[in-house]
Amino acid sequence: MVSSTFPDVEIPDVSVHEYLFGDLREQDLDRVALVDGMSGAETTFRQLVGQIDLFAGALAARGIGVGDAVGLLCPNVPAFATVFHGILRAGATATTINALYTAEEIASQLQDASASWLITVSPLLPQAQAAAERLGIPAAQLIVLDGAEGHPSLRDLLSEGHAAPAVSFDPATHVAVLPYSSGTTGRPKGVMLTHRNLVANVAQSTIGIDLNDEDRVLAVLPFFHIYGMTVLLNLAVRERAALVTMPKFDLVEFLRIIAEQRTTWLFIAPPIAVALAKHPLVDQYDTSAVKVVFSGAAPLDGSLAAAVAARLDCVVRQGYGMTETSPVTHTIPVDRDDIDLSSVGLLLPNTEGRLTAEDGSEILAPADGPSEPGELLIRGPQVMKGYLNRPDATAEMIDADGWLHTGDVATATAGGVFRIVDRLKELIKYKGYQVAPAVLEAVLLAHPAIADAAVIGAPDEDGQEVPKAFVVLQADAELDADGVMAHVAAHVAPHEKVRIVEFVDRIPKSSSGKILRKDLRARG
Repeated sequence: MVSSTFPDVEIPDVSVHEYLFGDLREQDLDRVALVDGMSGAETTFRQLVGQIDLFAGALAARGIGVGDAVGLLCPNVPAFATVFHGILRAGATATTINALYTAEEIASQLQDASASWLITVSPLLPQAQAAAERLGIPAAQLIVLDGAEGHPSLRDLLSEGHAAPAVSFDPATHVAVLPYSSGTTGRPKGVMLTHRNLVANVAQSTIGIDLNDEDRVLAVLPFFHIYGMTVLLNLAVRERAALVTMPKFDLVEFLRIIAEQRTTWLFIAPPIAVALAKHPLVDQYDTSAVKVVFSGAAPLDGSLAAAVAARLDCVVRQGYGMTETSPVTHTIPVDRDDIDLSSVGLLLPNTEGRLTAEDGSEILAPADGPSEPGELLIRGPQVMKGYLNRPDATAEMIDADGWLHTGDVATATAGGVFRIVDRLKELIKYKGYQVAPAVLEAVLLAHPAIADAAVIGAPDEDGQEVPKAFVVLQADAELDADGVMAHVAAHVAPHEKVRIVEFVDRIPKSSSGKILRKDLRARG
């Protein structure tokens, strides 16, 4: 077992709202809390808190409170913060929904979460409305923030002037949010994260991610995803930084906002790192205000991190977590230049980790160098309460001693530095050897002609599983399959060589930046 190298931090026994807003100082109230990156419109902390209270009051007036779940289908716009924290302020549970979901997927999540209210925006109304109709949710219970005929709007609710309700619940057990995750395998399940889980993770994250009230944070990673929810929305609010919202990633808009808003922190996923390192457009914009680029959601290779750092003249760091851990468990602190950028760094305060072999025995770190790979297990106050209505899945994920089994393969050093090798279920078995796709992807991305890449296991002519690379070339680049395979072969062990190459226009990825390997497998 490895304990955090940091001393424990205090975790207040309070609600998320009390933790984030309860000690706002008078001099902070007129600070900018939110900036609409598309329009430049600003919201101060005074305005944000006022709107949250009014929205919570409007929900309470409609009978929504402790024990109720409210669906939130919304991209990154300033109103998200009002509505999300208004739901929590009212004592209800927010189930945040992927903005790319179909009507069927939205309805499935709402039904599973027992949510009879849905909040959305007009561009997403067609699928929201179809989902509501499937479940018999009336138009009055489908709130369209920017307004739509027949539905209440944010303006309508705030103008009612209801005071925020007095609510009472135990922060340690009351579910604040219900995002959905596949866990290590299977269909998406409701992840029950309590107020204490979220408060703990923000308190823990302040150690490795040292935002302050002079920072301007660009928020392109979705708030509906736990990474955006905790590390961007909640942490930025807690540290009184200005949060600049962006509803979806577009490289030109991303670079424009960086230049115009003088953003100091960029929270990204690895696909954005690839663009920052390789795309010619980057040189046309002023990125001089950027101090830190912080990557999460999927492993970031050290050479790619170094390329971003050199091009933007900034610090690049990464962290690790999962929805079931609220999400952060590891970070590379900004002031630790001695830690390998390919690693996910150190355990957060109040967090324990261990690695186990296939037989369940513990893998110990040697005195020098990394340990053997093993499944990463986590224990700490950020670990979820469990999966909603799924005691079986909860028991598979969290053992009797409170250890959460991540399904990720990692190594660790005696100094407490962890590195994620790959997902257990994504390892390729080639002639008895285990091959990690992430390792091969890092090698592929190091080639100057390759813009993006992904690797899966695929059958060869004999039906044996071999590493197959999907490759996106840079514009006007000339590279054939033999060249790709030769490049990889020069950098890996013989059993890790890429055996099949397919050139594609893009690599399918989730909104949080993870490669959708199931989509690639469907191609064959």
